[in-house]
Amino acid sequence: MISSLQQSLIIVAMVTVGTALTRFLPFILFPDNRETPQYIRYLGKVLPFAVIGLLIVYCLKSVSVLSAPYGIPEGIAIGCIVLFQLWKSNTFLSIGGGTVLYMILVQFVFI
Repeated sequence: MISSLQQSLIIVAMVTVGTALTRFLPFILFPDNRETPQYIRYLGKVLPFAVIGLLIVYCLKSVSVLSAPYGIPEGIAIGCIVLFQLWKSNTFLSIGGGTVLYMILVQFVFI
């Protein structure tokens, strides 16, 4: 599909408006001088864990434990992520290290 210049400009403008709206809306709805509602604080506590759980299920949905490599690279990478998190409590190190280890395992070890 080929878009005209006018269509492209409209798309860029709508994406810009949508991005700005999602960035500024929380500051408009919950300014510094008002207390944050209790349900927003609750969501801030529970949603990160729910999202991580959802990501884990999504990442492992196509892993077959009944055929080679039996989910071994995924298990090793998850174990590495847990160890990194327990050791350093650094999310970047945990996710980055686990991803690099997983890619090495599937590219060079479990071919």
